[in-house]
Amino acid sequence: MIDNDERLLQQFFSEAANQKIEDNGFTERVMQQLASSNVQRSSFNVQRFSKLWTIFCVSVFAVLFVAFHGWELLAVQFEVMLRTMATQSFSINLLMLFSVVFGLLFVGTGEIISSELARK
Repeated sequence: MIDNDERLLQQFFSEAANQKIEDNGFTERVMQQLASSNVQRSSFNVQRFSKLWTIFCVSVFAVLFVAFHGWELLAVQFEVMLRTMATQSFSINLLMLFSVVFGLLFVGTGEIISSELARK
């Protein structure tokens, strides 16, 4: 059944690939426009924005880490984790959780934008 479906799909798409659609040179004009410097310039601006966004997010995360004494929070969380591992219970500091999620969210957003640009 699956082989039959695959064969039918391949037959359909092979027939569709052989069709020629007259576009009066539209495709060539679009390809020339894509190769122009305007597209390259806008791509450069988006890449620059992506790098600036990443720098901004890392800076905000660093400022918040210092402002809320993140190293102390990490030390406390590490100590709590070590002391409570035997009992299989744990304590969550919501401020620390939100600061980590905040940092990952904004830096992750910048990385997603960057990876989308790399595909183009």
